[in-house]
Amino acid sequence: MTEIAAGAFITFEGGEGAGKSTQVQRLAAHLRVRTNRPVVVTREPGGSPKAEAIRDALLAGIAKPHGPFAEALLFSAARIDHLDTLIRPALARGETVLCDRFADSTRAYQGAAGGLDPELVTSLERVVVGPTRPALTLILDLDPVVGLARAAGRSDGAPDRFEAEALDFHARLRAAFRAIAEAEPERCALVDAGAAPDAVAAEIRAIVAARLPTLLRKAGDDAA
Repeated sequence: MTEIAAGAFITFEGGEGAGKSTQVQRLAAHLRVRTNRPVVVTREPGGSPKAEAIRDALLAGIAKPHGPFAEALLFSAARIDHLDTLIRPALARGETVLCDRFADSTRAYQGAAGGLDPELVTSLERVVVGPTRPALTLILDLDPVVGLARAAGRSDGAPDRFEAEALDFHARLRAAFRAIAEAEPERCALVDAGAAPDAVAAEIRAIVAARLPTLLRKAGDDAA
């Protein structure tokens, strides 16, 4: 596991309604107070103007009729711009980047749940992501029935492209994320997202403190 300069690249993954966006913001607030260093909060797809435009198209379902490979290509195009314009420059400045979804979502959504060949997904990730890998990935694990109910409750409109998928798709997603956590335990940590938000936030803070202890040093400190 490699920390980048004074900060780190931390990603949040999980199914629909798992609370990723909430927990990203809570960890960001904690790190800003605890470390006194810049923390960048971003998301995928999105995070840059071009990537946000692709996000709108993807969540509207424009690519769905063309299959998971077309979707994976669009996610990759958004990720390339996101990495080049936001993530890599921030990491180069020694900032901490917290990202709501990253390459593991492509593995899970278009790969395991969508049926795309895993070798193809891996090859695409190798080209797009290169060496810019997360130091830590927090996988928020939640029963998809609960997650979809949460997602429906927070939305005033129709479900988006992925929320509208059948329950078995979301069950495959959960299994895929759990498999990623099991396969890469040094990078990934599985978090029980069914607990109360305060308990989830506390567990995440504990994981960050254990996995990335130097991240919690205040700028200018010599000791943790």
